Amino acid sequence: MADALHAPFQPAVLRVDRFTVPADNLRPFLNRMKRTQRTLRTLDGCLRALLLTQTGGASNHNVVALVEWSDAAAAEAALAFMRQRFEETGFDPATFARELGVQADLGFYQPV
Repeated sequence: MADALHAPFQPAVLRVDRFTVPADNLRPFLNRMKRTQRTLRTLDGCLRALLLTQTGGASNHNVVALVEWSDAAAAEAALAFMRQRFEETGFDPATFARELGVQADLGFYQPV
């Protein structure tokens, strides 16, 4: 317990991906995102993974994916894992998004 008290603080890392998805393609996009979120939840360091759809407001983004990682190392490991998984299964996220007409704004964030 004392070691935990003296360990250096490592802030959580949040991956926040905002998407503008055409209404006609919302269902296939959400289905794929749900599969990805289920996988992310199983990885070490994942504190939470949320997939949100807009219910009001003026934003152009109608889907937001948020994943909170315990630290930067966990986020980096997850990114590498997902890249490998996509390569193994022949899934190309950029092509998938382009074919559905999805616009994405992707980024990592830290609490302030």
